Amino acid sequence: MRPSSIAIAPEGYPFIAATCVATLTFALLEWEWAALLCLACFAFCIQFFRDPERVAPRSSDVAVSPADGRVLPLTTRQDPFTGESRTCISVFMNVFNVHVNRVPVNGTVEDIRYWPGKFFNASLDKASTDNERCAIQMRDDDGKAWTVVQIAGLVARRIVCRATEGDVLRRGDRYGMIRFGSRVDLYLPRDYVPVVREGDRTTAGMTILARRGTSTPS
Repeated sequence: MRPSSIAIAPEGYPFIAATCVATLTFALLEWEWAALLCLACFAFCIQFFRDPERVAPRSSDVAVSPADGRVLPLTTRQDPFTGESRTCISVFMNVFNVHVNRVPVNGTVEDIRYWPGKFFNASLDKASTDNERCAIQMRDDDGKAWTVVQIAGLVARRIVCRATEGDVLRRGDRYGMIRFGSRVDLYLPRDYVPVVREGDRTTAGMTILARRGTSTPS
């Protein structure tokens, strides 16, 4: 798997460099409004592509959030790999969230699939089946299958998946990102249940979304 940067996701370098050059160019030309606009874009790119360090929980029976954002209504959906009905936890990312995605559990990447599609608002249910998306299937240390799906949104036009088949990943590892504003769906094995509810805020690699053998909060 290709390594990621610590402070800034590597996918952000071209955007940051371009807006920086544009800001300096317009400033030298004394085009104040253009320089200020480019400076605002530069600042936005810095905050959007930030990639802070995270420390994942050590418990072996938990799954952490693959994304920063807000939990959408919990649903039961068909797993895109197996077709079986599974509990799905969806995390919606707005443009101000960190957009680097992280692995929910320790495991090995068994399959990766990409579907071209539309760009509906990622908070809508139909985004899971109609939008452009990329899914990875992992097998954890106990042999259980996990599916994580990156979904492009209304503004997002680029899904980045750095993982490759055969990668052995640890809980909280970076594996990709989505530009700009999007969603990630996590499909749970049968003996894992959510410990979050709709509206909860999550931090990728740190917030526990599901635990083995517990109940959903009321």
